[in-house]
Formats: sequence, C-alpha cells, structure tokens
Amino acid sequence: MTTTPDLVLTREPAAPPRGSGTRAPARWHDICPFTTLMPERGACAMVDGVQVALFRTFEGELFATSNLDPFSGAYVISRGILGTRGGAPTVASPMFKQVFDLRTGACLDDPDVTLRTFPVRRDPDTGRVEVALPDEHRE
Repeated sequence: MTTTPDLVLTREPAAPPRGSGTRAPARWHDICPFTTLMPERGACAMVDGVQVALFRTFEGELFATSNLDPFSGAYVISRGILGTRGGAPTVASPMFKQVFDLRTGACLDDPDVTLRTFPVRRDPDTGRVEVALPDEHRE
C-alpha cells in the first residue's frame, strides 16, 4: 500500500477584494492554486494559527471546515472520506466515522454536534483558493 503525505499549506492573508469599500466581517487568506487540491481528497492548511480542512469535489465545488474532529479531539477531518448523503456533500471522520455535511458542518449522526465551516472561494483572476476567517476564529 502506498500512502502520500498530507498536504499542509501555510499562507499570508490575501489582498482585500477589489471594489470593497466596507470592512469585511472576515479576512480572506490565500491558500493555494485550485489545481493543487485533488478532487475527492482533503488537504489541511494552517491559516493564521487555525487548522482548516479543505475539500474539492469532482464537480469542482470547494468546502472548508475546521480540521478538528469534535468526537475524538484529533485534527484529522482533512483525512476523512468524502461522499454524499441525501444529496448533501459529506466527509466521514477517519476516527469514529461520524458523517458531516460539508455545506453546514452539521453532524448527520448526532444533531447536537457541528464542525465549524469557513467561507471559501476560487479567485476568478488567479485561480487560487482563498479561505475567510472571522476575527474571532481561534479555536
């Protein structure tokens, strides 16, 4: 069996969006080129001291959640298995296999538990992936 090392990226804050005259509630951080993220695989990025799990689907959708598994306390969500449940894109924790909706962070196996989610976008000019963290983002 061949394994590949985790992709861990660390980047500085991205430039503010063009034409933005008001202060955004979150800072956008430049992460990586879109093509660096492999479809249906997770990657972990250290963003301003926060581990963010990034996911790219076969359809090209991007999702960003906390990398912290709320059930085990381990930073492993980026190593989870992507799938769908009831049409929702999901990730299953590699530890105890709880399934989370990538859009909302809701645990589909325990409605009282959620993963933190973050806004994520692909810059149309550069093709780079950016994640927004609010000022009160530290876990």
